[in-house]
Amino acid sequence: MNVLMVQGTTSDAGKSTLVAGLCRVFSDLQYNVAPFKPQNMALNSAVTEDGGEIGRAQALQAVAARQPCRIDFNPILLKPNSDTGVQVIVHGKALSNMEADSYHDYKKVAMEAVLTSHHRLASEFDLLMVEGAGSPAEINLRENDIANMGYAEAVDCPVIIIADIDKGGVFAHLVGTLALLSESEQQRVKGFVINRFRGDIALLQSGLDWLEQRTKVPVLGVLPYLHELALDAEDAVSIANVKHQVQLIIVVIILPHISNHTDFDALRLHPNIDLQYVKIFDDLPACDLVILPGSKNVIGDLTYLKQQQWPNKINRHLRYGGKLLGVCGGFQMLGTSIQDPLGIESSQGGIEGLGLADFTTELNANKKLEQIQGHACFTFQSTIFNGYEIHCGESSGKALEQPAFKINKSGVIQNDGFVSSDNQIIGTYIHGLFDSDAMSKAIFDWIDPNNSIDQGFNLNEHREFQLNNLAKTLTTHLDIEKIKQIAGITI
Repeated sequence: MNVLMVQGTTSDAGKSTLVAGLCRVFSDLQYNVAPFKPQNMALNSAVTEDGGEIGRAQALQAVAARQPCRIDFNPILLKPNSDTGVQVIVHGKALSNMEADSYHDYKKVAMEAVLTSHHRLASEFDLLMVEGAGSPAEINLRENDIANMGYAEAVDCPVIIIADIDKGGVFAHLVGTLALLSESEQQRVKGFVINRFRGDIALLQSGLDWLEQRTKVPVLGVLPYLHELALDAEDAVSIANVKHQVQLIIVVIILPHISNHTDFDALRLHPNIDLQYVKIFDDLPACDLVILPGSKNVIGDLTYLKQQQWPNKINRHLRYGGKLLGVCGGFQMLGTSIQDPLGIESSQGGIEGLGLADFTTELNANKKLEQIQGHACFTFQSTIFNGYEIHCGESSGKALEQPAFKINKSGVIQNDGFVSSDNQIIGTYIHGLFDSDAMSKAIFDWIDPNNSIDQGFNLNEHREFQLNNLAKTLTTHLDIEKIKQIAGITI
């Protein structure tokens, strides 16, 4: 198997996008290509077909490569639950919570998992497109590195470095990054890519010539700033939201540890929905629906919500006839209490919920990871949809006797969530509700039966359109033949 690794001068330099685009380019060229990220740190994750979880970027890259989503594409996933602590997920399963210093010592063991996945993929694919993490020049993280050059050295693969010119200082970023690598690491850097360029490329040429002369590393291309590019974001919440003919206003509360915010991408992109992300210390604007999203530290985030007077804001919204949707951690917050006796997410032990529904939740060590199919109980429409569960904890109580959804788990029909007796509140563990046209339409009708929105937003079609356009851009602006040579797939 041939391996090509993309590293970046900074976080958000464009590594994930470049890997996704190249996966689609090589898939279009009929290569059997797979994505790979040795170690990822993100709160947005996806459930794989083999029953684990990986970073959202690798799930997107799998779609780009036209491959089923699997745990080997991201063998180590770190999900922060505090400023210094993370949940460590190895081969799709949560292993433990660790503080940063403990994980630093654990990286030698983690590298074994990385190489196990690498070798499994090596037996199946023509090309492995690998994404690094952050920057390879982080001096304090170099020892026992598994995310960047440590992996590249271990498997002896070539590296492309991408830098974001829109941030400024692109030549310093590239030259400085190269200078901080060891001699052997410098030798495996085979090309640079400059990302997010605006303007006349002729004005940049003298800088490109200087860069190549200074470093003896070729510039493989300069990618334009893609203003319309809208792909699944792994970390930062995209708040771009220019709308016309708005019929519904929906607010998502940005929790400190918000997770799986890609649940709402279809709403953000829908032409008739004004989706507003509201920071936790801001006021709640007038709206039709408030969404409490998922959280990686549900007790900590609920504590902060209470400190910022959100129970009063939510109750006022409900008094004026607004609707409320709680998803996963947001669903758990709606009940009377949340208990965490094992310290799964917090050392706080427990907290009173918002008290908007009669049920309790206890967090436990067994994380549920499952792709599901279901239908809604709050509508007579045909609302069969696909989604996924990814949560710690079990909820129980009287409110759940009026479920929001019926879901099929391995042939067994089960209840999920609840609908309040006044039909104003829905709680659910299911992620991906708005990815389904039928389910989106059903929820829009639940929010306001008089709205005239006749369909949801087909996120899968949108994603395919974006990936194909990205591949065309890379083919136009990058030296794909040179990249093939670097990857060793000249035939």
